[in-house]
Amino acid sequence: MFLSPLEQQVSDEYLTQGYIIRPVADLEALAWMRDQFTSLIADALRVEVTGNPEDILNQIHQKVSVAELNNFRLKIIQGFNAIEQFREMYFRVARPYLETLVGNELAMQLRINLSIQLPGDESSLLPVHADTWSGDSPFEVVLWLPLVDCYATKAMYLLPPQQSAELSQQFTERAGNSSENLYQAIKNDIRWLEVHYGEILIFNQALPHGNRVNEESETRWSMNCRFKGVFTPYGDKKIGEFFEPITLRAASKTGMTYQLPSTS
Repeated sequence: MFLSPLEQQVSDEYLTQGYIIRPVADLEALAWMRDQFTSLIADALRVEVTGNPEDILNQIHQKVSVAELNNFRLKIIQGFNAIEQFREMYFRVARPYLETLVGNELAMQLRINLSIQLPGDESSLLPVHADTWSGDSPFEVVLWLPLVDCYATKAMYLLPPQQSAELSQQFTERAGNSSENLYQAIKNDIRWLEVHYGEILIFNQALPHGNRVNEESETRWSMNCRFKGVFTPYGDKKIGEFFEPITLRAASKTGMTYQLPSTS
């Protein structure tokens, strides 16, 4: 392995923990993205929004009810995915870590997702699951980017690799007949991930993960997007339909179009 000491450290941590948490690689890109949310929120609510972006996001539950949340979230998602530079900025906040863990010829999900979890809201739960259970490729990683500090039940949890392997061996006995049964079977082994604004989380989406009711006093805002190597196997989500290449190299482009001379 011809990895640098820093690359080896990041790789070892990901393999051991199932995730890495690091400072964002491009603070200007992060600040630019969060600034977009002020105008997106104003457009969605049709009101003027002023003040500190952190306070606006953390306290959005004072302006948006649980009943209104899904429509509000979909408007915000549609808004930032329509901004031409947004996906590039999202990539920039974690580029060196993605290149270390995944490679430098990357495919990126076409649309970035957003989670908004109001305090006490039971309608925005993501039951325990692994993305590979529903057809995602095990070669994918998820880049999870918080727009506010995420901690305790305002964050997400993940089952570490060793415990996940043990679960796989005993899945039928431990899973029960519902996702709640499965959560109860693993709740003593899961790890809650604390990720602050200004940090990124990259995790192995083949490991069981999810969230619970947000019992904190602030609203959670986090974006997520999948990345994979262009030439690694795809699951149900194909290139061109769900992913697109974003850093394809010149040798790959020429190789993909090369044809031997005709001898006829």
